[in-house]
Amino acid sequence: MTADLKAKAGLEDVVATSSSICYIDGDRGVLAYAGYDIHELAAHASFEEVCFLLWNGRLPTRAELGDLASQLAAARPLPEGILRLMRALPPADPMDALRTLTSALAHYDPEAADRAPQAQRRKAVRLTAQIGSLVATLGRLNAGGGPIAPDPALGHAANFLYMLTGQRPSALETRAFDVALVLHADHELNASTFAARVAAATLTDMYSAVVAAIGTLKGPLHGGANAEVMKLLMEIGADAPPEKVDEAVRGMLARKVKIPGFGHRVYRTEDPRATHLRQMSHDLGARAGNTAWYQMSQRIEALVLQEKQLNPNVDFYSASTYHALNIPTDLFTPIFAVSRVSGWTAHVLEQYANNRLMRPRADYVGPEYPQRWTPVDAR
Repeated sequence: MTADLKAKAGLEDVVATSSSICYIDGDRGVLAYAGYDIHELAAHASFEEVCFLLWNGRLPTRAELGDLASQLAAARPLPEGILRLMRALPPADPMDALRTLTSALAHYDPEAADRAPQAQRRKAVRLTAQIGSLVATLGRLNAGGGPIAPDPALGHAANFLYMLTGQRPSALETRAFDVALVLHADHELNASTFAARVAAATLTDMYSAVVAAIGTLKGPLHGGANAEVMKLLMEIGADAPPEKVDEAVRGMLARKVKIPGFGHRVYRTEDPRATHLRQMSHDLGARAGNTAWYQMSQRIEALVLQEKQLNPNVDFYSASTYHALNIPTDLFTPIFAVSRVSGWTAHVLEQYANNRLMRPRADYVGPEYPQRWTPVDAR
């Protein structure tokens, strides 16, 4: 063991940096962006307002919000070279494609290597706008359709759904997806955000830092749980009687198989984001005249809480919410990036503004020092 160094598995509760972006109190179930409680933001804010809040530490004025909306609209169309590359890629997991295409976006940004603070902010806007366009267009192409140009009259949430489905979303659908984007925008030093900050601390460009975050999000221990929730619901079946739902869940618990969408590394209460997604799942299902997925989710939630004392996290009800919005399951994790890129870029901007290269130490547990060299023929 290295003298005076104590390892903590997974860096749990290790304070790695100071930040003014996001506050979490896991014991009380509090999540706040720049001091604003997530419940208040989910009830009142648009995703565009949250982006401004994360990047600037305050809410925008009406004029500033209009200016940001215009910047996002101008940045949303994808370069033709990116569309050609998207078509040329072999069939791939959408997260793999998103990682590659986000990296390629840097080649089309004349400010990619510009480290001036205002250039960095413009890149944050472009990345946020274009990752939404990338994911929606990937979904279109994977479904056999053609790309749909964004509509500058629509906001970020409505544009994503329009570019994905070709249909202008209803007010309820737009608001539901807007709330989902707000809820996923930032979550302090989660794995992907930490990866982005570690990369940014080397003073690499913002695109490279976001690619590092995307690669980290792809890992099944970070992103992807909501897709696994939807797969579980579909395996049980929308028309399954309550006893079949109970049997499936109890069987997984008996086999010590983790139920996706439950428990959290930080929260000891209900994940505050789950509160709003639960309501959205209900409202969208009721509007469509099909609450089967919501009702099944509620039954699973009650059973897991009873048997394991675990609360749902952000992923559990986002599954049925996204499904009700006609979003393919394989886009669930990329959609996480559509929102979280706002937080990633906010943290990258903060890292650049007060930077120190991150260089932690390791608790050495290898062979005792010093080992003696043995000639190869004597080993």
